[in-house]
Amino acid sequence: QVQLVESGGGLVQAGGSLRLSCAASGRTTTTKGMGWFRQAPGKEREFVAAISWSGGSTYYADSVQGRFTISRGNAKNTVYLQMNRLNVEDTAVYYCAARDGLVVMRETEYDYWGQGTQVTVSS
Repeated sequence: QVQLVESGGGLVQAGGSLRLSCAASGRTTTTKGMGWFRQAPGKEREFVAAISWSGGSTYYADSVQGRFTISRGNAKNTVYLQMNRLNVEDTAVYYCAARDGLVVMRETEYDYWGQGTQVTVSS
């Protein structure tokens, strides 16, 4: 099993920045693709960004392209999401996810999930 713990959420004004972290522990040797998803109130969970094991491949939702950056730590078991120029539409619970296979963007193909961290953007 793999455990994922997110941190870094909070309240920020529109136009501001936040950096989310996701630390993986447990049986991480097979963990390959990792990603971030978010769920706003009353909406379904949606894809935000994903990164390959090497960090050489990254993928973003159109809504965050150019504002958010996903990266991996040197130890590979930590993933970050740098969020810049936040707007109220970015308000959501952000979830970290990991899978034993290659990186993908489809939510249903992720094997492990964190508990989520709240991001609130005020106008």
